[in-house]
Amino acid sequence: MTRSLTLVLGGARSGKSRYAQTLASQGSVSVLYVATAEAGDAEMAARIAAHRAERPASWDTLEAPIGVGEAIRLAEQRKGPAARPQIVVLDCLTLLANNVIGALAGDVTPQAAEAAVIREVNGLLDAYQATDAAWLVVSNEVGLGLVPAYPLGRAYRDALGRANQRLAAMADNVLFLVAGLPLAVKGHVPRDSWP
Repeated sequence: MTRSLTLVLGGARSGKSRYAQTLASQGSVSVLYVATAEAGDAEMAARIAAHRAERPASWDTLEAPIGVGEAIRLAEQRKGPAARPQIVVLDCLTLLANNVIGALAGDVTPQAAEAAVIREVNGLLDAYQATDAAWLVVSNEVGLGLVPAYPLGRAYRDALGRANQRLAAMADNVLFLVAGLPLAVKGHVPRDSWP
Protein backbone atom coordinates (compact mmCIF):
# COMPACT_ATOMS: atom_id res chain seq x y z
CA MET A 1 0.00 0.00 0.00
CA THR A 2 1.30 3.43 -0.89
CA ARG A 3 1.17 6.14 1.74
CA SER A 4 -1.34 8.84 0.84
CA LEU A 5 -3.39 11.44 2.67
CA THR A 6 -6.97 12.26 1.69
CA LEU A 7 -8.88 14.99 3.49
CA VAL A 8 -12.66 14.53 3.30
CA LEU A 9 -14.43 17.84 4.01
CA GLY A 10 -18.07 18.85 4.02
CA GLY A 11 -20.86 20.25 6.09
CA ALA A 12 -22.85 18.45 8.77
CA ARG A 13 -24.63 15.37 7.41
CA SER A 14 -23.00 15.76 3.98
CA GLY A 15 -21.97 12.09 3.90
CA LYS A 16 -18.29 12.53 4.85
CA SER A 17 -18.00 9.63 7.30
CA ARG A 18 -20.00 7.24 5.16
CA TYR A 19 -17.91 8.12 2.11
CA ALA A 20 -14.63 7.62 3.99
CA GLN A 21 -15.86 4.26 5.33
CA THR A 22 -16.92 3.18 1.84
CA LEU A 23 -13.46 3.99 0.46
CA ALA A 24 -11.75 2.17 3.31
CA SER A 25 -13.96 -0.89 2.77
CA GLN A 26 -12.72 -1.46 -0.77
CA GLY A 27 -10.53 -4.53 -1.07
CA SER A 28 -9.29 -6.80 1.66
CA VAL A 29 -6.96 -4.55 3.58
CA SER A 30 -6.46 -3.93 7.27
CA VAL A 31 -8.13 -0.78 8.56
CA LEU A 32 -7.58 1.22 11.73
CA TYR A 33 -10.59 3.41 12.52
CA VAL A 34 -9.66 6.28 14.85
CA ALA A 35 -12.69 7.70 16.65
CA THR A 36 -12.37 11.07 18.39
CA ALA A 37 -15.93 11.46 19.72
CA GLU A 38 -16.75 11.36 23.41
CA ALA A 39 -20.21 10.53 24.73
CA GLY A 40 -21.05 13.69 26.66
CA ASP A 41 -24.79 13.01 26.63
CA ALA A 42 -27.33 10.36 25.61
CA GLU A 43 -27.71 11.68 22.06
CA MET A 44 -23.95 11.55 21.45
CA ALA A 45 -23.76 8.08 22.98
CA ALA A 46 -26.44 6.94 20.53
CA ARG A 47 -24.55 8.49 17.60
CA ILE A 48 -21.34 6.74 18.66
CA ALA A 49 -23.18 3.42 18.96
CA ALA A 50 -24.66 3.88 15.48
CA HIS A 51 -21.22 4.62 14.02
CA ARG A 52 -19.79 1.52 15.71
CA ALA A 53 -22.57 -0.63 14.28
CA GLU A 54 -21.90 0.66 10.74
CA ARG A 55 -18.21 -0.29 10.77
CA PRO A 56 -17.03 -3.73 9.65
CA ALA A 57 -16.20 -5.99 12.59
CA SER A 58 -12.81 -6.75 11.02
CA TRP A 59 -11.62 -3.17 11.50
CA ASP A 60 -9.53 -2.24 14.51
CA THR A 61 -10.93 0.74 16.41
CA LEU A 62 -8.88 3.21 18.42
CA GLU A 63 -10.82 5.68 20.55
CA ALA A 64 -8.65 8.73 21.21
CA PRO A 65 -10.22 12.11 22.02
CA ILE A 66 -6.85 13.97 22.12
CA GLY A 67 -3.20 13.12 21.50
CA VAL A 68 -4.30 11.14 18.47
CA GLY A 69 -0.97 11.06 16.62
CA GLU A 70 0.77 9.54 19.62
CA ALA A 71 -2.12 7.13 20.23
CA ILE A 72 -1.84 5.88 16.63
CA ARG A 73 1.93 5.41 16.95
CA LEU A 74 1.50 3.45 20.19
CA ALA A 75 -1.23 1.27 18.68
CA GLU A 76 1.00 0.46 15.71
CA GLN A 77 3.94 -0.35 17.99
CA ARG A 78 1.80 -2.80 19.97
CA LYS A 79 0.71 -4.54 16.76
CA GLY A 80 4.19 -4.76 15.27
CA PRO A 81 5.34 -4.13 11.68
CA ALA A 82 3.58 -7.13 10.12
CA ALA A 83 0.14 -6.15 11.50
CA ARG A 84 0.20 -2.41 10.86
CA PRO A 85 -2.91 -1.05 9.16
CA GLN A 86 -2.92 -0.37 5.45
CA ILE A 87 -5.63 2.27 5.84
CA VAL A 88 -6.20 4.71 8.71
CA VAL A 89 -9.58 6.47 8.94
CA LEU A 90 -9.67 9.42 11.36
CA ASP A 91 -13.24 10.45 12.14
CA CYS A 92 -13.20 13.30 12.82
CA LEU A 93 -10.93 16.32 13.06
CA THR A 94 -13.94 18.47 13.94
CA LEU A 95 -14.50 16.71 17.26
CA LEU A 96 -10.76 16.40 17.85
CA ALA A 97 -10.43 20.20 17.63
CA ASN A 98 -13.37 20.54 20.02
CA ASN A 99 -11.72 18.17 22.49
CA VAL A 100 -8.36 19.93 22.29
CA ILE A 101 -9.84 23.39 22.80
CA GLY A 102 -12.13 22.10 25.56
CA ALA A 103 -9.09 20.79 27.45
CA LEU A 104 -7.54 24.28 27.63
CA ALA A 105 -7.78 25.95 31.02
CA GLY A 106 -9.32 29.33 31.75
CA ASP A 107 -10.39 31.89 29.21
CA VAL A 108 -9.33 30.57 25.82
CA THR A 109 -7.86 33.11 23.45
CA PRO A 110 -8.07 32.60 19.69
CA GLN A 111 -4.28 32.30 19.60
CA ALA A 112 -4.22 29.60 22.30
CA ALA A 113 -7.00 27.65 20.58
CA GLU A 114 -5.27 27.75 17.21
CA ALA A 115 -1.86 26.85 18.66
CA ALA A 116 -3.30 23.85 20.53
CA VAL A 117 -5.18 22.54 17.49
CA ILE A 118 -2.18 23.01 15.18
CA ARG A 119 0.02 21.10 17.68
CA GLU A 120 -2.49 18.26 17.50
CA VAL A 121 -2.51 18.35 13.69
CA ASN A 122 1.28 18.38 13.58
CA GLY A 123 1.27 15.28 15.80
CA LEU A 124 -1.13 13.63 13.34
CA LEU A 125 1.08 14.54 10.40
CA ASP A 126 4.14 13.15 12.22
CA ALA A 127 2.29 9.86 12.75
CA TYR A 128 1.20 9.85 9.10
CA GLN A 129 4.78 10.39 7.91
CA ALA A 130 5.91 7.42 10.03
CA THR A 131 3.51 4.98 8.32
CA ASP A 132 3.08 3.43 4.89
CA ALA A 133 -0.70 3.57 5.24
CA ALA A 134 -3.27 5.45 3.21
CA TRP A 135 -5.02 7.92 5.50
CA LEU A 136 -8.54 9.33 5.27
CA VAL A 137 -9.17 12.29 7.56
CA VAL A 138 -12.77 13.50 7.94
CA SER A 139 -13.44 17.11 8.93
CA ASN A 140 -16.22 19.67 8.75
CA GLU A 141 -15.91 22.79 6.67
CA VAL A 142 -17.31 25.17 9.27
CA GLY A 143 -16.39 28.40 7.48
CA LEU A 144 -19.43 28.27 5.20
CA GLY A 145 -21.98 28.96 7.92
CA LEU A 146 -22.88 31.87 10.13
CA VAL A 147 -20.25 33.67 12.15
CA PRO A 148 -20.58 32.32 15.71
CA ALA A 149 -22.12 34.86 18.09
CA TYR A 150 -19.68 34.20 20.94
CA PRO A 151 -15.86 34.47 21.17
CA LEU A 152 -15.12 30.80 21.90
CA GLY A 153 -17.21 29.74 18.90
CA ARG A 154 -15.28 32.10 16.66
CA ALA A 155 -11.96 30.87 18.08
CA TYR A 156 -13.05 27.26 17.41
CA ARG A 157 -14.16 28.03 13.85
CA ASP A 158 -10.88 29.81 13.11
CA ALA A 159 -8.71 27.09 14.67
CA LEU A 160 -10.50 24.30 12.79
CA GLY A 161 -10.27 26.30 9.56
CA ARG A 162 -6.51 26.68 10.00
CA ALA A 163 -6.19 22.97 10.84
CA ASN A 164 -8.11 22.05 7.68
CA GLN A 165 -5.81 24.32 5.68
CA ARG A 166 -2.71 22.69 7.21
CA LEU A 167 -3.95 19.21 6.36
CA ALA A 168 -5.10 20.24 2.88
CA ALA A 169 -1.65 21.63 2.11
CA MET A 170 -0.10 18.24 2.95
CA ALA A 171 -2.84 16.09 1.41
CA ASP A 172 -2.64 14.24 -1.88
CA ASN A 173 -6.41 14.55 -2.28
CA VAL A 174 -8.91 16.97 -0.79
CA LEU A 175 -12.54 16.05 -1.36
CA PHE A 176 -15.59 18.16 -0.59
CA LEU A 177 -18.81 16.26 0.00
CA VAL A 178 -22.13 17.82 -1.01
CA ALA A 179 -25.27 15.73 -0.41
CA GLY A 180 -23.13 12.60 -0.36
CA LEU A 181 -21.38 13.40 -3.64
CA PRO A 182 -17.60 13.97 -3.68
CA LEU A 183 -16.02 16.88 -5.52
CA ALA A 184 -12.24 17.01 -5.98
CA VAL A 185 -10.77 20.21 -4.59
CA LYS A 186 -7.21 18.85 -4.89
CA GLY A 187 -6.07 15.66 -6.56
CA HIS A 188 -8.84 13.40 -7.74
CA VAL A 189 -12.00 11.63 -6.62
CA PRO A 190 -11.28 7.91 -6.25
CA ARG A 191 -13.45 5.93 -8.66
CA ASP A 192 -13.11 2.17 -9.06
CA SER A 193 -10.46 1.49 -6.45
CA TRP A 194 -8.65 3.29 -3.69
CA PRO A 195 -5.92 4.11 -2.80
